[in-house]
Amino acid sequence: MQFHIPQFIEHELKILGPLTFRQTIFIGIAAAVCFVLYFTIGKLNFFIFLLISIMLIGGALMLSFLKIGGQSLPTILKNFLNFNLGSKLYIWKRKQVPIFFKPKIRKEKPKKEEKESPLKMEKMSKIKELGKKIEFGG
Repeated sequence: MQFHIPQFIEHELKILGPLTFRQTIFIGIAAAVCFVLYFTIGKLNFFIFLLISIMLIGGALMLSFLKIGGQSLPTILKNFLNFNLGSKLYIWKRKQVPIFFKPKIRKEKPKKEEKESPLKMEKMSKIKELGKKIEFGG
């Protein structure tokens, strides 16, 4: 029997239609800032309000939907800032971990008794024995 393994379980929950909570927050904040800007700058100079609003909404859409290499733009920006603001000096710090080793236990093999072979061999050949007698005199 084969079991189906769920894949792509990293999806965020959809809150508002097809938008996730994070996307809704980015777009909502940009819309609220544009709404406030309309009543402060928009009535005096509509062109400046339009430029600022286009940049705000464009940035919110990029933060919400743009993915580079399978990662969202806020994740890439967070990693970029952590790298640039973080320390570049890497020092190896040895962890104090006790060293455990298991000694090898040598099992003594029982010594095999030497059996006498039916063929008896001389310890030294007769020629070598005579050579030693001649050398050492005796």
